[in-house]
Amino acid sequence: MTQTMHLAELNVGRLVAPTDDPRVADFMNNLDRINGLGKRMPGFVWMMEGSGEPGTGNTDVKLDGDPLFVANLTVWENYDNLKTFVYQTLHKKFMDRKAEWFEALADKHFVMWWVPAGHNPTIDEALARLDHLKQHGDSDHAFGWSHMTKQDDTL
Repeated sequence: MTQTMHLAELNVGRLVAPTDDPRVADFMNNLDRINGLGKRMPGFVWMMEGSGEPGTGNTDVKLDGDPLFVANLTVWENYDNLKTFVYQTLHKKFMDRKAEWFEALADKHFVMWWVPAGHNPTIDEALARLDHLKQHGDSDHAFGWSHMTKQDDTL
């Protein structure tokens, strides 16, 4: 049976300093390592790519023209594959250190949604989903981790 839907996710953050600043060097120096790990994980489908320059990840994709805002946009076969990568790999150690490299954002900065298999979302599409989540909360259109956890609990 062919899988018809995949899970897209967008995570945005605002760096505490420019990408060439020593305060974010450990983050920048490990982007290729963590992104490469994600790409090798079971269930990984697609990642928005930046310039292709080593050590830059997607940091050249500027949000609202702000060079400190960075975005990560990926697609996974399913929720479990994404959750495994985020919480059960080296990625978690870097995620636990995000306060060193990123400002605390008052608004939601992470969103997931289902896309047809084979569809690679654009950054504009992803930001629209994030805006929907901010305005309406969790729904089938746009949701966060807690929405999926609630679904897990009802299975």
